[in-house]
Amino acid sequence: QVQLVVSGGGLVQPGGSLRLSCAASGSIFSIGTMAWYRQAPGNQRELVAAIGSPGSTNYADSVKGRFTISRDYAKNTVYLQMNSLKLEDTAVYYCKVNIRTTSRSSDVMYWGQGTQITVSS
Repeated sequence: QVQLVVSGGGLVQPGGSLRLSCAASGSIFSIGTMAWYRQAPGNQRELVAAIGSPGSTNYADSVKGRFTISRDYAKNTVYLQMNSLKLEDTAVYYCKVNIRTTSRSSDVMYWGQGTQITVSS
């Protein structure tokens, strides 16, 4: 069994900062790409940022220069540091992690529970 626990959501004013974390636990052999997605009301879920192994990153154009994704291999955790938040960053944020549970298994995609980020004055 694999669990993803997300923390760090909340309400913030425009220009503020928040940090999300997503910790994977359970039967884990290896972890591949870790990513953050978001979904605003009426919109499709979209990729915000992803980090591979050993650490290559990519970002949505809308967050480049403001958000930073990072990972702690020892803690099986991915972070999203969000600075200079804008109204349009309001959404439910999800983490997605590719996990291999045994040396012989293929990567399986796991989603964490969503966390609401509301940017409002």
